[in-house]
Amino acid sequence: MKTKKQILMLLLAMLAGIPTKKEKKEQKKEAVRQLIVSENYKIDVNTAMPMRGRNITLSSPYSLEIRNDSVFSYLPYYGRAYSVPYGGGSGLIFNAPLKEYTMDLDKKGNAVIKFSARSPEDFFEFSAKVFSNGTASIDVIMQNRQSISYRGELDTENKK
Repeated sequence: MKTKKQILMLLLAMLAGIPTKKEKKEQKKEAVRQLIVSENYKIDVNTAMPMRGRNITLSSPYSLEIRNDSVFSYLPYYGRAYSVPYGGGSGLIFNAPLKEYTMDLDKKGNAVIKFSARSPEDFFEFSAKVFSNGTASIDVIMQNRQSISYRGELDTENKK
């Protein structure tokens, strides 16, 4: 009896045009792929993971944005700095042109993005992985500071 109800609900859902979980997952995967390929996307960060210490849940809106050939980094920094300007500098809050940008998509729809950028006070190497469900991880290696990692989500809502 239970299977008959499930079959009936499935048929009604198909007739009504309500997308199933699998269809929603495929739609999300395609939206993520299109954003990454367009090279115009934003990753909203919600967790910072310094080399030492605990993970830090971020309550303010931090992000990493790629627009055409530029990176707009608004990320907090927690960790040891080896050589920084007096007053601490601006850390990972900067806008700069992208250098050596590469993006590869695997069979599952995950994107591996690598690029470098230079701000007035440091050189950064970014490595980001955006999964097909929209979650993302970002690793940043710097010359004058310890490395740091971030976790977040690809912003698929606010695209024009």
